[in-house]
Amino acid sequence: MSEKTFYQEYEVFSKRTPSSGFQHQFSLLAPNEDMAMIMAQENFMRREPVADIWVVNRKHIRGMNEEEKLTLNRLDNKEYRTAKGYGYLKKKWRKYEQQMLDEKEIMSWGGKKK
Repeated sequence: MSEKTFYQEYEVFSKRTPSSGFQHQFSLLAPNEDMAMIMAQENFMRREPVADIWVVNRKHIRGMNEEEKLTLNRLDNKEYRTAKGYGYLKKKWRKYEQQMLDEKEIMSWGGKKK
């Protein structure tokens, strides 16, 4: 049984500049979305600069259920697509560079005196 309440839960998102992305800030309880917007502005605008605020009723946000979350797991073994798959190259390149510039190599550049 769900009990009806006067207040609804709202999630507040904001962005600092017109070109930045929205970030979740906090949740609040309000009787309607107009009051939620007023409360979000009162909480936020006096503390830091804000370019825009979104107030979203929590019941309109859909998350993934457990079955859907399983689809996020990688089904294939394609680690070469991630940057960590190439971590060994830096070590290999350093070894290659050190082999090229050893003492014998450098001394051979002087040539032979006649």
